[in-house]
Amino acid sequence: MKYDYQALRGDFFGGVTSAIVALPVALAFGVASGLGAAAGLYSAIAVGFFAAVFGGTRSQISGPTAPMTVAMAAILTTHSATLAEAMIVVIMAGLLQIAMGALRIGRFVAYTPAVVVSGFMSGIGIIIILIQSMPFLGLPPAAGGAMGALRALPDALANLDPGAVAVAVITLAVAVAWPPRLRKLVPPPLVALVVGTTVGVLWIGGIPIIGEIPTGMPTLQFALPSAAFLVSALQPALILAILGSVDSLLTSLVADSITGTRHKANRELIGQGIGNIASGLIGGLPGAGATMGTVVNIRAGGSTPVSGALRAVLVLALLLGLGQYVEPIPHAVLAAILVKVGWDIIDWRVLVRVNHLRREHMIVMLVTLGLTVFVDLMTGVAIGLIVAGMAHSSQLEHLELDSVVSVPLLDQMFFGEHEDPALLDWYSARVGLVALKGSFTVASAHKLVAVIGGDIKEHEVTIFDFTSVTYLDDSAAMLIRQLLDVAEREETEVIVMGLSGSPAETLRTLDILDGVPRKQRVRTLDSARDVAVELLKKRSSGAGQLIG
Repeated sequence: MKYDYQALRGDFFGGVTSAIVALPVALAFGVASGLGAAAGLYSAIAVGFFAAVFGGTRSQISGPTAPMTVAMAAILTTHSATLAEAMIVVIMAGLLQIAMGALRIGRFVAYTPAVVVSGFMSGIGIIIILIQSMPFLGLPPAAGGAMGALRALPDALANLDPGAVAVAVITLAVAVAWPPRLRKLVPPPLVALVVGTTVGVLWIGGIPIIGEIPTGMPTLQFALPSAAFLVSALQPALILAILGSVDSLLTSLVADSITGTRHKANRELIGQGIGNIASGLIGGLPGAGATMGTVVNIRAGGSTPVSGALRAVLVLALLLGLGQYVEPIPHAVLAAILVKVGWDIIDWRVLVRVNHLRREHMIVMLVTLGLTVFVDLMTGVAIGLIVAGMAHSSQLEHLELDSVVSVPLLDQMFFGEHEDPALLDWYSARVGLVALKGSFTVASAHKLVAVIGGDIKEHEVTIFDFTSVTYLDDSAAMLIRQLLDVAEREETEVIVMGLSGSPAETLRTLDILDGVPRKQRVRTLDSARDVAVELLKKRSSGAGQLIG
């Protein structure tokens, strides 16, 4: 792609605009995580720069995000005792993301069901609001995450700080009411940050503030961990890696839909992994593709990785020169900004119409949402995917079974008048046809045994027509074996017709057709008719009587 002045101009404005948006959000995420405001800025710098340079989505902006912040807050309270240990988890997550990219796993994220994403993101939004409820009221964050905050809420309401609440309400009101026509000029989070901080510093004093922020370049936070800690850190690192990958690649899909481009999923994972390793080394939050920052960047003209890299450099400049100016920012201001972020993350379009969803889709979304909020993020996503898979299999079963035809073939129609009259029985259907079309998986195979097995028993010969089958998975192939076993038990002869390509290879590899003689494997219906005649004559002579 040619890089010219127009592209440079767009990248410049995109980088500047997204840097302005990143400042208050990164500060808020850093405080919310428990690592401090500076950790959010370090993440915006490290993940933002390296994911832009090495990633696979041209216009994506990366940095601290809501899911990664919530996950890191949980890891700090349950899996690490020191900052160095927490950073080891972040570095391990980055290494796992690089491995996922190298193994080309990224493309599978695109198959995540929309209802799972909706439930998960809504759960994240609710968690953010619950966690920020304490700082919003002027109190220290409650232990125990979202559920801890929910349990502490009654006492918090009785002991709130009126000044902090006033600042938080004003900040939230500005973030919500900022006119849409002005949002392209100045983003609402920045205006809310300035107004809320001004009110808190000039008119209302004595409320909790950010406090001292390290100045200068970030320092190395790496320390050699013990083998025991590495083993215990693998689970939280895997959670961060998966969440970061899903978060980033879903943002990549959003960027694709706006720009009409196509991202490189596996390369994006590698870039995000490198960014998280860099962030962990300097004490930053884990990060991922940020939807809000990406959309802002694209709308402002950013179209290449230059915009993401420039944005990271600008945030670094802000950190080096403006650290002393963000120390007086009240926690209530950042809490209000995050409450607005959490509210926007909730998928209200789906929630307000949840009763109109198909029952299985509604169950998947509500299960994912509930487990995300009340148990943990990983459980919510994992169980949501399992339930979604079961629901999809149920739908797939009906679609596949609609493509199965099991019919009796009347002697007079199948054999025709040119055959031996002694073979014909005008009122019999000694041959049955089982025709399969399309793709078949374990979803439909179990039903095939129950539905078709009964038909096989009614015939002396059954023709399995694979002419229109395009795919058979291993589970379906093994259950085809069960159908052949039913035929063997009922002494029904089997003819296999039209089997070729991938389905033939699958059955051959698993030795499914070992019990079917080669002369009974044919390509056309005419050939199947000839074989059926021979088989019926043989059965007739073997029984010592004529058929018909």
